[in-house]
Amino acid sequence: MASQAQRDMLDKVKQQNGFIAALDQSGGSTPKALRLYGVMESEYNGDEEMFAKVHEMRTRIITSPAFNGERVLGAILFENTLDRTIKGKSSAQFLWQDKQVVPFLKVDKGLADESNGVQLMKDMPGLDELLAKANAQDVFGTKMRSVVKLANAEGINAVVEQQFAVGKQIMAAGLVPIIEPEVDIHSPEKAQAEALLRDALMAQLDALQPDQLVMLKLTLPEQANFYKSCVDHPNVLKVVALSGGYSRDDANAKLAENHGMIASFSRALTEGVSAQQSDDEFNASLDAAIESIYQASLT
Repeated sequence: MASQAQRDMLDKVKQQNGFIAALDQSGGSTPKALRLYGVMESEYNGDEEMFAKVHEMRTRIITSPAFNGERVLGAILFENTLDRTIKGKSSAQFLWQDKQVVPFLKVDKGLADESNGVQLMKDMPGLDELLAKANAQDVFGTKMRSVVKLANAEGINAVVEQQFAVGKQIMAAGLVPIIEPEVDIHSPEKAQAEALLRDALMAQLDALQPDQLVMLKLTLPEQANFYKSCVDHPNVLKVVALSGGYSRDDANAKLAENHGMIASFSRALTEGVSAQQSDDEFNASLDAAIESIYQASLT
C-alpha cells in the first residue's frame, strides 16, 4: 500500500510541469562529476572521502533556493545519498518534505560487458531489500540503466526484456520504475537502434496491466517526436530525456523539439557550477541552468 506521501507524489508527477534532476552519479562516475565541479582527486583519499565530497556537492545543489518543486519535479539519488542526511533529515525525506521534489533511487549495479551491441544490467541480488529501504524513506520510484550501442535486434530485445522484468519486481514493491535503455549518442546506427528500441518498448508496454505504471528515460532521438507513441501510452507516467553527453544548450534545443518529453539531466544540469563559486554565484548559475532546462521541458 502506497503511503500518503507517495500518493501525493504520483499526483505531482502526473499533473505538474518540470523536470527531473539526475543526482545519481555512482562510484565509477563520481570522480569525473567532482572534477567538473572543481574538486580534484588530490583533495580526497578513498571512496568514503570521495562520497562525502560528492554529498557536499549534492547538498549544496538541493539546499539552494534555486532548487525547489516549482521547476524540479523529481531528483534521482544514488544509494549512498539515501543513507546520508541533509539538514538532519534523510536525503529523500528532505527532498519531499522541505523542497516538494519527488525522490527516485538508482537501483542498478552497473553494466555488464558488451554483447550483441548492448550492455545489459548486472544482476541485482539485493534488490528487494533496497526497495524496502526506499519505501521506508518514502521514495517514489527507481531508475536503472542499460546501454544500446548498435542496431542489433537480439541485443535490444534483451535489454528491454530485462528492464521490464526488473520493472515488474519494482512495481510489485509499490514503486514506479524509470526504465532507461540509453542509446549511445555516438552510435553509428543511432536512428536504426531507436527504431528497434521503440518497437520493443511498445510491445512490452502493451503487455502491462492497466495499473502498472512506468516511466521511460530515453536518449534524445534523431527524429523529433520519435517516441510520441511512448509519451501517449496509458501505462507511461512520463517520458524523460537524458542528456547523454550533449552540452546543455544542445540537449535543451533537442528536448524542445520533442513534445511531451521532459529533461532528466545530470552533467548538463551541473554544467557551470563549481565548488569555487560564492553562494551567490553558485545559486545564480544553478538558477539559470534550472530555468533553461525547465523551459525546454515545457514544450
